[in-house]
Amino acid sequence: MSKNDYPSNPWRVVQKLLEIPSPWVTIIAEQLENHQGEILDYWRVEKADSVVILTIQNQHFLFPRPMYRPGVGKTTLDFPGGRVSPEKTPLETVPIILQKELGIKPCDLDKITPLNHEGWLINSSFSNQKLYGFVAELLPNILVDQNYLGATYPTNILGIEDLLQDLVCFQCRGILLEWKYQFKIGE
Repeated sequence: MSKNDYPSNPWRVVQKLLEIPSPWVTIIAEQLENHQGEILDYWRVEKADSVVILTIQNQHFLFPRPMYRPGVGKTTLDFPGGRVSPEKTPLETVPIILQKELGIKPCDLDKITPLNHEGWLINSSFSNQKLYGFVAELLPNILVDQNYLGATYPTNILGIEDLLQDLVCFQCRGILLEWKYQFKIGE
C-alpha cells in the first residue's frame, strides 16, 4: 500500500469540548469524526516549535551546564535548545539560544547549518510542535566562558558513543544521530 492509498482530507471537527490556553502550551479537547463516521474524543497540545543546536568547536560538541527538567524530575545533559517565538524563524532563534545558554555571541560563529528545513513533527497524534535541528560551528580561537560550559565530547565515533550513553533527551539523541547520518560520521 502506498501513501496515495490513504485519505488525505482531515477528520471533521464535530465540536470543541475544552481549550486551556497558556503562554507555553494550549490544551484542546475535541470530538472528531473519522473517515468511517466514528465520533472520537481527542486531546491535543499546541506548542511553539523547538530548536536543538549541535554546537561544535575544534571537533568537540559543547554543552551548557545540565539543567533541572520538571517533566522528568531530574537534571539532564542537553544540547542547547529552546522554543521558537512567533516573531522569529528557527534560524533567527539559534544565535539567541547560543547567547543565553553558552554565552556565545553571533560574531563567535563560523557557520550555522540546518539539518532540516521543514521541521520534524515531535508527536503527530498529540501535538503540532515541530523540531528543527542545526549545527553551529564556532570559530576555532573563541574562548567559551567556563561558567556556561557543562561538558564537551569529541565529535568522533567514540565521543558519539559516549554521548549516546549520557543523553536521555530523545530530541537531542535524534538530532545527534541525524547529524551523524547526514555527515557520514564513522563510515
